[in-house]
Amino acid sequence: MTDAASTHMTFFFTLLETLRDVLPIVLVIFGFQYFILRQRIHNFRKVLLGLVYVVIGLACFLVGLDKALFPLGDVMAKQLTDPNFIYGSVASLKHAIHWQDYYWVYLFAAAIGFATTVAEPALIAVAIKASDVSGGAISVWGLRIAVAIGVAIGIALGAFRIVTGTPLQYYIITGYIFVMIQTYYAPRSIIALAYDSGGVTTSTVTVPLVTALGIGLATTIPGRSALIDGFGLIAFASLFPMMTVMGYAQLARWRAQRAQTRNINPETGG
Repeated sequence: MTDAASTHMTFFFTLLETLRDVLPIVLVIFGFQYFILRQRIHNFRKVLLGLVYVVIGLACFLVGLDKALFPLGDVMAKQLTDPNFIYGSVASLKHAIHWQDYYWVYLFAAAIGFATTVAEPALIAVAIKASDVSGGAISVWGLRIAVAIGVAIGIALGAFRIVTGTPLQYYIITGYIFVMIQTYYAPRSIIALAYDSGGVTTSTVTVPLVTALGIGLATTIPGRSALIDGFGLIAFASLFPMMTVMGYAQLARWRAQRAQTRNINPETGG
């Protein structure tokens, strides 16, 4: 069987599996609409066409994950942890590799975390709604950048955890202690949005690449288990945006208070 035929068969079976997975959602929605609310669905043809697009889109996305994103993450992890890349040649490897030797891994993890989060559709939707509800007080790009910085820090720290093999729970427990302390001091209006911002990072763009990176690192680094060490990066991606969004709000409040004290307009700085 040729590669093209194999891809077509993969897509066909993925399409059937996606249809099976989406069917319960459709049954619940239509069931409540017709049997509980007892009302017809407006623009039924458009809704039905939209469901078809959803099923086809999900199937294409899943095939893309399997054929491109997961292999790409695995290849990048292998290349970044290769002693030939770290030291230039195997001959120059005179001692065991230490955690500080993987600085390119941490930089790549931070960069991929930032880039995928900025492009995350779920975050864009939340940022637009937050800007609308707040009357522009919360900037769309300000929120997106704050969340992206949090994910970048989290993924880099998660990569460090994989390299060192330290227990995941130490990082998560410590992180949530900081979140609770920060919640006490952060502006009340931003707290719920900050908590939601942690959740929207675990969506269609971020999760596949981050998961592939984590599993790839755990597979290629000696002494690491793909099952024990490879997972957990998503927890970092959800945790640290809470801190950065609340920090963004605290910084904005501090600047506003400082400007007010000095009788300076915080928008112009003068």
